[in-house]
Amino acid sequence: MQSFFYSEILSAIKIGEKLLAILVDPEKFNRDTVSEFLEQIPKETTHLFVGGSTDIHNQISLVVATLKRQSNLPVFLFPGNHQQIEETADALLFLSLHSGRNPEYLIGQQVKAAALLNKSNLEIIPTSYLLIDGGHDSAVARVSETDAMSQDEVEDILNTALAGQLMGAKLLYLEAGSGAKIPVSVEIIKAVKETVSIPVIVGGGIKTQTQCKQAYAAGADFIVMGTVFEEG
Repeated sequence: MQSFFYSEILSAIKIGEKLLAILVDPEKFNRDTVSEFLEQIPKETTHLFVGGSTDIHNQISLVVATLKRQSNLPVFLFPGNHQQIEETADALLFLSLHSGRNPEYLIGQQVKAAALLNKSNLEIIPTSYLLIDGGHDSAVARVSETDAMSQDEVEDILNTALAGQLMGAKLLYLEAGSGAKIPVSVEIIKAVKETVSIPVIVGGGIKTQTQCKQAYAAGADFIVMGTVFEEG
């Protein structure tokens, strides 16, 4: 499969560019206000992510089509399950919830998606996904029936991140969960960045420019924001 978008990520990181994705939750998507939404996101935005823990009304196709019509930014799928696949997107983060121990989200959902993805033109990017405690009951933990990793258990987080890389992940995603009260700490970001050699994505609870700068300074290559823009 092609690796155009992943290669772009690596090239950007190599020259010191910091990447920023805005996450669009299909359950909170309103196509009548897309223009206003796109106007308010930061000019530094490099990617649009689409996905959520659930998509009750099956809006993935509508969301992707609308965003691609009104924006030139790459659209990546950030799927909560195997049904959140839309072949007109540019790429898909093939997530494995390595922080949990639920086989359904370690391999089960991936098996259900494999045949369709193998026939699609989507660029598939294997991604190790670590849910970190953000001080709230996250939708990810609830839907996946797994526990978030405590921010105090740094060694466990580092070993899990390293295991994900050794298993073939091309990206590492540290996620505090949508609406997190506490973002992933700069100490964890720094330690993880020093441990793995793949790009590090950080999301959940990042709502201010100061928080972005702190995460980037700690080693985040890619930041994901969402809730702050859903709330206007």
